[in-house]
Amino acid sequence: MKQILLITDGCSNVGVSPVIAAAQAHTEGVTVNVIGVIDHGELGVLGSEEIQEIAAAGGGMSRIVNSGQLSQTVQMMTRKTVTTTIQHAVGKELQSILGFNQLEQLPPEKRAEVVQVIDTMSETTSLRVALLIDASASMKPKHAAVREAIHDLLLSLRARSGKSELAVFHFPSTKTRDQELEMDLSWTNQLANLDKMFYKINMKGTTPTGPALLQTLQFITEKPILPKTEDGMLSDYVV
Repeated sequence: MKQILLITDGCSNVGVSPVIAAAQAHTEGVTVNVIGVIDHGELGVLGSEEIQEIAAAGGGMSRIVNSGQLSQTVQMMTRKTVTTTIQHAVGKELQSILGFNQLEQLPPEKRAEVVQVIDTMSETTSLRVALLIDASASMKPKHAAVREAIHDLLLSLRARSGKSELAVFHFPSTKTRDQELEMDLSWTNQLANLDKMFYKINMKGTTPTGPALLQTLQFITEKPILPKTEDGMLSDYVV
């Protein structure tokens, strides 16, 4: 099971639309979940709208939180999205076998058995999470909260009985001009002490959320990604 977990304050301002990029990820079988750490005022409103649109296009979930809520929200989002994905798969099986896809339509004893299976699968299924961190200038005041959230996410993944792998990226890149994204960590299930790497992230620059999503997707799928525009035509932006 593959997902991108984006932490951002919204308001992307460089490159392809992040909504289009998230939709492309969804078509590739990668769910995009978004946690928004936003400010008050007009920018906060605009950021919230973009965050919700990205998650909807990516087939995922969105949450708007303040810095103090970020840590617990990251853990909740990761686990809840896994459970939701499994529930959808079970629903499809129920539909094909029984003609309906709602657990509530099962007899109570059967419903309890299915719920137990979902809970077990949620903990044991293999999981790959690509954590994508907005490190633009506007996120700098939230840096400490992001570090704390990452620490708790690592604890949460280590507590699962199934195989959990994490890859970490931030944007914008400060190293290369032809890439909007910078990799901090490739896939690993050795999750001890990885949160220390985030003390070196220097938060500054623009917010190329769409290009960063596409480059993360390319890493996950291991193939070039050509995004589509909102009218279904291929865009001229190539990762």
